[in-house]
Amino acid sequence: MTDEQVRKPRLIVLASTYPRWEDDHEPSFVHQLARRLTSWFDVVVVCPHAAGAARREVMDGVQVERYRYAPGSLETLVNDGGITTNLRRAPWKWLLVPTFILGQWMTARRLVTANAIVHAHWILTPGLVARCLKAPFVVTSHGADLFALRGRVPTAIKRWVLRHSSDLTVVSRAMLPLAQALCGGRPAAVAPMGVDLQHVFTPDERVTRESSRLLFVGRLVEKKGLDVLLHALPIVLNVRPEVSLTVVGFGPLEEVLRAQCTRLGLDGVVTFAGAMPSSSLVKYYRSATAFVAPFRKASSGDQEGLGLVLVEALGCGCPVVASDLPAVRDVLADMPGVLCVPEADAAALASGILQVLNSNAAAEVGQGRERLVARFDWDAVANRYADILSSVRRNTADGSR
Repeated sequence: MTDEQVRKPRLIVLASTYPRWEDDHEPSFVHQLARRLTSWFDVVVVCPHAAGAARREVMDGVQVERYRYAPGSLETLVNDGGITTNLRRAPWKWLLVPTFILGQWMTARRLVTANAIVHAHWILTPGLVARCLKAPFVVTSHGADLFALRGRVPTAIKRWVLRHSSDLTVVSRAMLPLAQALCGGRPAAVAPMGVDLQHVFTPDERVTRESSRLLFVGRLVEKKGLDVLLHALPIVLNVRPEVSLTVVGFGPLEEVLRAQCTRLGLDGVVTFAGAMPSSSLVKYYRSATAFVAPFRKASSGDQEGLGLVLVEALGCGCPVVASDLPAVRDVLADMPGVLCVPEADAAALASGILQVLNSNAAAEVGQGRERLVARFDWDAVANRYADILSSVRRNTADGSR
């Protein structure tokens, strides 16, 4: 341990989803925040192991500890869709949950120091683990942990965790009412995750934006609404037969969605590009005519908590057509170059797409960039979280005197 690390308070970050290696296609927002918080804290991330990942490594200055929770071939609870999706697809994976929780708790427990604070991403299961550690903890809810798993037992656990937390953050204003109901009306902070709007997701005037290519980016799960977009495409093609769609992402519904394309005669129109890291996404955002985010409420109750892909698209100067959900309104409110349409309505979505295709929306997007950077750029986001975590540490220290 370096002298600098000794001087900094320890921050133990608990996460269920974390990049397994550099340029992994798994969501990286927890890591992106953790690496920026190293300016204030000695950051240690505790996350589940996955095949091919190192048990212990330093990524961008962040110490990463990956714990085993099953034999290698069975460590499949987290990746390729997320915990809730994997549990619905394969109910036998509920058998992995106890060791998943126990493994994280045992690993985190030995890392807790006298000055440590804990930051748990998601209420279940990292929040539950944080509650069982002898350290002050902050919980950040990203959406799925609030909107899904709303049975009696999960709700009781979430309430128990949140009412004992030192602080609670949610990533969008749309999540506040439900979060505050769970924690007895106690205030919660709205603190979104971020996007690198200074160096990565930026416009490039050298890139020519195409005139008829739509872009979808996201996991292929119900709440992302790609099925609605596929139903809307034939309507769009009747007016603009040259339009094409590129789908970037992976997930459990891929075979179903490919079959839907075949039934609708879209095999030559839709390209499934697979999953890719953020560094490869930029060229798609910069060249697409419009980014389409047809989010919807899933049958489980899950829905989009924030939708950082919207920020990525706008950061690259790409017009957006999105479903009119609360979290979307939170991101896109009054942003130029954006059109919201009713959720799960293929005809309305097609109409919105045609409206953007026939407009000069790309020229308007840049007018809102300054507001976007002020709220979502990682520098601003990291400062906000550093303030929250430091405040918890100060209050805890004052209370122990």
